This record gives sequence, structure tokens and C-alpha cells, in this order.
Amino acid sequence: MTKQIREYLMFMREFMSSGHTNDELIAQRSLLLKRIQFYQHERLIHLLVTLAFALFFLLSLFMALILKQLGILVLTGLFLVLLVPYIKHYYFLENSVQELYTIYYKLEKL
Repeated sequence: MTKQIREYLMFMREFMSSGHTNDELIAQRSLLLKRIQFYQHERLIHLLVTLAFALFFLLSLFMALILKQLGILVLTGLFLVLLVPYIKHYYFLENSVQELYTIYYKLEKL
């Protein structure tokens, strides 16, 4: 998904930097709106997964502090190792969708 979004952002930056007819701008704007909707859905799913892993991490951390067992401490570490990439990917999705919003607003003004 990351590669797809990066490629689409590059395409849209190149599209915006060159001249186009009104029909092309309208068509691209409607396609962009559909892409934004798909990426918003992806962003929502990743937000829910990220929040779930954050909750699992915190619960296992509290259990590790209370019970002081090695197995729960290892589980806490695994949740942390999984949580960091989820946060990084969600951050990328959020910023990319925000950039697509900006491009969409520019297309609306043209």
C-alpha cells in the first residue's frame, strides 16, 4: 500500500505541475476523490489495528508490572515491536491522505 500511495502522489504532483484542459481536470478530480475514499478506509482500518495493539501493549505492560513473570514481559516486548511499525505506517497514511486533500482542493479551485 505504501508503494501504491507514493506512486500516486508522484503522479498527482506531476499532473498538477503541467497544463491540462478543463475536462481533464474534472476527470482527474473525480478519480482523486475515489482514491481518497479508498485511502480513508485504509486509514480507518489501520487506526483501529494500531489502537488495538496499543491497548494490548498497555494491558500486557500492566500485567508484567504486577505479576513480574518473564513470559508476560516477552509478550509485552512483542506487542511493542509490532506497535512501532503500525504507528509508523499510520503516520504515513495520515500524512499522505492530508496531502491528497490539499491536491484535491487545488483542483477544485482550477
